[in-house]
Amino acid sequence: MARVAIVTGGTRGIGEAISLALRDEGVTVAANYGGNDERARDFAGRTGIRAYKWDVSDHEGCLAGVRQVEADLGPVDILVNNAGITRDGTLLKMSWQDWKDVIDTNLGGCFNMAKAVFPGMRDRGFGRIVNIGSINGQAGQYGQVNYAAAKSGIHGFTKALAQEGAKAGVTVNAIAPGYIDTDMVAAVPADVLAKIVARVPVGRLGHAEEIARGVVFLTSDDAGFVTGSTLSINGGQHMY
Repeated sequence: MARVAIVTGGTRGIGEAISLALRDEGVTVAANYGGNDERARDFAGRTGIRAYKWDVSDHEGCLAGVRQVEADLGPVDILVNNAGITRDGTLLKMSWQDWKDVIDTNLGGCFNMAKAVFPGMRDRGFGRIVNIGSINGQAGQYGQVNYAAAKSGIHGFTKALAQEGAKAGVTVNAIAPGYIDTDMVAAVPADVLAKIVARVPVGRLGHAEEIARGVVFLTSDDAGFVTGSTLSINGGQHMY
């Protein structure tokens, strides 16, 4: 029987690439999304992957969403916590709401989703959780105290939960992407983007498919001895 995966933020950008890569490996994928109904309908129509709407910052919404996926597709074997938002600004200009929204979605979403699927994974003796962190959670970034804090928290969350799941066959790992050619990065002014690329030793932005290939490995049987690790995919920009 095909394994079942949930990919949060799974209908666009890195999440879409992950959803497609897992589908191509024979996994039955449920792609979660938060708000863009038109984009989700287009994604589902193009890919044949079912899209499910809920807000990962809403604890009860996550529990209900996972219950629906399991009713439709079966028990969840794989969780990829990819959903994330930005509300950039220096600390002096950042509002409390900007701080809270990013922490609640990017870090709180990992807790909410893991809370929903981890007990079943543990009881069945198999699970794969991959949390998408960031180079900026490792190295920090000017004007992103909220985003960097949330992503750094994801790396700590990963290591702690990995210890809880190890004996039950549940691995928990993270991927820390560098700058990837997504819509989010495309919105960066051209002169700023040129400076970013200049700091990447391989001389280019990464591709979403390169992150997806890392997820495919970490969710595979071959990665059963890999847990509590962070895989940095950043073109050598930050070696940590």
